[in-house]
Amino acid sequence: MTQQVASTTALVLGFLVVMMLGGRLIRYFGIAAEGRLDVSLLFTIIGYNLPYFLELILPLAFFIALMLVFGRLYVDQEMAVINASGVSRGRLARLMTPLILALFVGEAALSIVGKPWGVRSSEAVWQQQALTSAFDLIRPNEFISSGNYHLYVGSLSDDKKKLQDVILIQSEPTSKGSDTKDAADMNNTIDKKTADQVGISDMPKDIVNSSAQNISKDTITLAKRAEQVNTGNSGVTQLDLFQGRRYEVGAGSLKYNQVAFDRYRITLTESSQDIITEDNIETQAIGPLWRAATGDARTSTNNALRAAQGELGYRLALPWLMIIAPMLAVPLAQVRPRQGRWLRLFPSILLFVSCALGIISLKNAVSKGSVSVWAYAWLVLGFMALALYLNWGSRVQHRLRFRKQENRLAAATAHSDIDNNNNRSSGGQS
Repeated sequence: MTQQVASTTALVLGFLVVMMLGGRLIRYFGIAAEGRLDVSLLFTIIGYNLPYFLELILPLAFFIALMLVFGRLYVDQEMAVINASGVSRGRLARLMTPLILALFVGEAALSIVGKPWGVRSSEAVWQQQALTSAFDLIRPNEFISSGNYHLYVGSLSDDKKKLQDVILIQSEPTSKGSDTKDAADMNNTIDKKTADQVGISDMPKDIVNSSAQNISKDTITLAKRAEQVNTGNSGVTQLDLFQGRRYEVGAGSLKYNQVAFDRYRITLTESSQDIITEDNIETQAIGPLWRAATGDARTSTNNALRAAQGELGYRLALPWLMIIAPMLAVPLAQVRPRQGRWLRLFPSILLFVSCALGIISLKNAVSKGSVSVWAYAWLVLGFMALALYLNWGSRVQHRLRFRKQENRLAAATAHSDIDNNNNRSSGGQS
């Protein structure tokens, strides 16, 4: 049984992986054909995305394998022979406990360790590739944009590693969920401290901004030359600027910061961030994610805290699908005589997929604050209770009906004995 279930799981898993990755592979080939992706990195990115697909495909493949193997036992009347030999279907499923535990540990490793590592590595490759593509698009005396950066180059070398007469403008990204001000308010307000310094503190209050910390700032860097730093495969992209000035200005403010430098290194893309946000929550390891979900780590907003709780509950709930799968497959695979196993397969798959979809939907609901993170536990326990009812419900009902019939027979027997005794006592008196 273990060998058949394991081999069938491998076959179904291979089929689902090829089917799921087929569309993604075609899309990557299109990106590579447009020149936005190096062909040598194509299968590297596919490998990094493989744990992301396996964490959802593996439980489904295991459930389908169980349905096929147990359904074949019922169709070929082998289950009737096994039950007649004194082995129940529950005991037959418990014999596969080592396989179930191995798949449980494998699913936990994929969900807790494999997928975050794959997503983090894939994003690092995409960032590096995007910046490389941006450097390939550099033309003298033209501005190009890459993310929050706008780059102007007067001239460049043949290998596009050394740049001359560089102007780099960095726009401050707007944080998700933060309050933004209208453009009219930003253009017509200045901070109060600046107004006091320039002697215009008697300006009307409606054009004085008392919260200057909320003003977005842009950074303009001018340099005579620049060189790209070789950081290997660390996922960090850096640029060395030489002999220039750096200006930091804010919209709606009369102040700016100016710094002169002989050599200045900037980081265009980073492999990881110390502050956990909603954007990088899927790339976090289990340790930082646990601290963020419990409030022990730094998070940008309360939305990031809820997103961390939703991601943590999602990772911890997925491995339990490996326990729910055999609990549901054993009763659902039972077919009656002259009834094909395929008739029970598709409704059973829909029932199991509804459990996986419930876990996925709870991730979004917890991130939005609609439900508590404990909803994951209630969902898993609910499907386990449903599986227990499918396994033992008919037996319990049969035993209750059998006991009710026994009680009726006992009551009828007792009533007839009382009538017989009464008749005998009446005959003796006459």
